[in-house]
Amino acid sequence: MVVTRFPPSPTGHLHLGGARTALFNWLFARHNKGKFILRFEDTDRERSKPEYVDSIISALKWLGLEWDEGPYFQSERIEIYQKYAKKLFEEGKAYYCECSKEVLEKKKEEMLKRGLKPRYDGTCRDKNLGPGEGRALRIKVPEIEEIIFEDLLRGKIVFPAEEIDDFIIMRSDGTPTYHFAVVIDDITMGITHVIRGDDHISNTPKQIIIYNALGVNPPEFAHIPMVLGSDGARLSKRHGAKSVLEYKEAGFLPKALINYLARLGWGYGDQEYFTVEELIEKFDLQSVNLSPARFDQDKLLAINAYWIKNSDNKYLLEHLKYFLKSYDLDKFSEEYLLSAIETVKTRSKTLVEMAEMIEFYLVEEVSYDLDGAKKFLVSEIKPLLQKIVEDLEEIPLENEKKFEEYFRELSEKSGIKLKNIAQAVRVALTGKAVSPSLFEIMKVLGKERVEKRLKRALDFIESQR
Repeated sequence: MVVTRFPPSPTGHLHLGGARTALFNWLFARHNKGKFILRFEDTDRERSKPEYVDSIISALKWLGLEWDEGPYFQSERIEIYQKYAKKLFEEGKAYYCECSKEVLEKKKEEMLKRGLKPRYDGTCRDKNLGPGEGRALRIKVPEIEEIIFEDLLRGKIVFPAEEIDDFIIMRSDGTPTYHFAVVIDDITMGITHVIRGDDHISNTPKQIIIYNALGVNPPEFAHIPMVLGSDGARLSKRHGAKSVLEYKEAGFLPKALINYLARLGWGYGDQEYFTVEELIEKFDLQSVNLSPARFDQDKLLAINAYWIKNSDNKYLLEHLKYFLKSYDLDKFSEEYLLSAIETVKTRSKTLVEMAEMIEFYLVEEVSYDLDGAKKFLVSEIKPLLQKIVEDLEEIPLENEKKFEEYFRELSEKSGIKLKNIAQAVRVALTGKAVSPSLFEIMKVLGKERVEKRLKRALDFIESQR
């Protein structure tokens, strides 16, 4: 069975690059009916924070990337690493080193002076030292010419073994180094496929050496290209990229962000928009592009607008509620809220915009945009607003064509431009000069609310005299 993992370090929030790596691992596992495991590489005690653990978990849940096992924490697995380290030492595949930091730094300086690449010279390799204070455990790198592994995306990758020295796998304080902890985790968790950024390619030879020392076949590796900014530099905040939860706050739908992240370096023909179900069905590693993907904020916004426009209103309501916490939504029927959403969904690029647009449906009294009110709620329009109030019972809110005919007749009989009448009614009902169509608004608000708001507009006109 396919088993993948996402192993973030809780030293910051989940950003787009990490979220895409998590998504590719999740999609590959789901496509192959396998398992997706979450674990935290939190052995950096100074930089790892519980609030980042919570933030990453919240981001993954919001995206819908639920895991099948975990979360595991490396900080809780120290005994497991120590057990495997002891095994390697007892089998003569690792040895203790008593060289201090000062000694190692001096050796490094001397090699640099001689024009050599700094590497450990094996001083303690044959000393037969046992464990002790200040001693780190190093793995014995075998005397081979090269390390070869087959990358699922890039084919055969070859590293000269001479570039790798006897590296430390357990520090003198008894904690594992990154390479050792990762390998032991992947072995004990049964990981079959490691899908990660191509900045990890150089880590793979050391990890393969550990696998070989333990007599375990390595998992399959697939190193995906990094996500770059529009200028070709590594993606960062200066490119406008935010953390996943910041995108939530900015009013993006999780399925829109998932769609966009999947398309960053992966494709299926010319298809641009994918549901999560379609991504699971169609995702494969062979379609991952080896060229670095470039982040495009405008494209992400366009995809979000597409999914707002084409999503079920109940789905939108569930996500929109987050931005409407200051309103008592319980006093409105679900039918009313869904109808209100229908009138603004094609005009909204984000849920923040939608929340602002829908506000006038949720208040007892709208706040007038004063410029619009003074321009359109004028004395000459007062008789027409009174006429509309009197005719409310007769105005056909179920027939858009007859509704428009009513307002055209009103314009013709009064000699006032249809646009000015419509804008006055619009400001009266919404407080703004820009909104969905009057027909849509009046149909959703209902005659009782419409009457109340028109009468208030009449009072406003009277107060301006």
